[in-house]
Amino acid sequence: MDVFEKLVKDGGPIGQHMDRAHGYFAFPKLEGELGPRMKFRGKDMIVWSLNNYLGLVNHPQVRAIDTKAAEMYGMGNPMGARMMSGNTEKHDELERVLSKYTNREDAMLLNFGYQGIMSCIDALVNRRDVIVYDAESHACIVDGIRLHMGQTYAFKHNDIADCEKQLVRAQKIAEKNGGGILVITEGVFGMDGEQGILKEIVELKKKFEIRILIDDAHGFGYMGPTGAGADEAQGVQDGIDLYFSTFVKSMGSIGAFIAGPKNVLKYLRYNVRSQIFAKSLPLLIVEGMLTRMQMVLSMPELREKLWHNVNRLQSGLKERGFDIGHTNSPVTPIYMKGDVPEATQMVMDLRENYHIFCSIVVYPVIPKGDIIYRLIPTAAHSDEDIDLTLKAFEETKKKLDAGLYKADDIPDMAG
Repeated sequence: MDVFEKLVKDGGPIGQHMDRAHGYFAFPKLEGELGPRMKFRGKDMIVWSLNNYLGLVNHPQVRAIDTKAAEMYGMGNPMGARMMSGNTEKHDELERVLSKYTNREDAMLLNFGYQGIMSCIDALVNRRDVIVYDAESHACIVDGIRLHMGQTYAFKHNDIADCEKQLVRAQKIAEKNGGGILVITEGVFGMDGEQGILKEIVELKKKFEIRILIDDAHGFGYMGPTGAGADEAQGVQDGIDLYFSTFVKSMGSIGAFIAGPKNVLKYLRYNVRSQIFAKSLPLLIVEGMLTRMQMVLSMPELREKLWHNVNRLQSGLKERGFDIGHTNSPVTPIYMKGDVPEATQMVMDLRENYHIFCSIVVYPVIPKGDIIYRLIPTAAHSDEDIDLTLKAFEETKKKLDAGLYKADDIPDMAG
């Protein structure tokens, strides 16, 4: 068989509707300045799909430093991998800022979040070690675990009893192989908005010899008293061994970092393959991140505005009878019932008639008959944005419940 034949046969589980969905439901093009108000296909939209938690993407100070840094350094500086010729004092300075902010001994910059955590997981464990992880961990964690040549066990999402059950199994294998156990979970889960059960997992250190790695991409910058992350919010920074996050969410930039004990970070610097064999993080990004960190440290009003908007949106949805699950973060899922054609009709109504743009998740990502809308409130949204959105969802839900979105098939919106 031609290796390409199976690829183009049906498009895969997500791509099966791509001929009709491309450009509208999938790969849509939002235009204009990044923020809560943008254009989609020429129409003004209130946008709830950007992980711009602190509203930094288009903040004047951020735009100014990014422009200045681009003029100073361009995209190519420094050249080469950091180990060979791409290290600078600015890179070291940012790592010092990040380690202090997250209350760790050391930190290491990574070029990308997805690639970074995959490579960190690969470097941290060998075939004798066992990984125990939350079953709903992000795809980057799952793909990192796929690189592991030893045993792995998944525990039910945020289920501490099942986590302990899997640790009992892992302990037997680790003792037999002469290896250790790495537990991996998330600080804030990006789909359902729930914080990971960090406090409960840390307590298991009293029973098991484990190390804990968390991916806090959705919690860094705003969770906790200083915004240092979900582990700060839960008071367990000392119990989380390795803290990973990205600059893509709250910081509105590119790149990532991992923080933890100095001796472990020293090892990672010389063994994380995606950094050893890749160009260093560009200086314009590093310079921009130093300014962003100064802002986060000195401007608590950014976090305060974010949480004001989160509370206004989520309380408004609950007051109107919407099911938003157990979110305890800005990530706001709205759970509804309906088939895929109904969901697409509702999305079109929200966009075309109410000018509301948000992400939607349907089968095959979740079970048939379920619909999840995912809204991301940010510090840049206004009370008016929230109130108009609440009204739109209230009215479209009535239409959904009345069967007004019934359709036999997904409409062709490609183009």
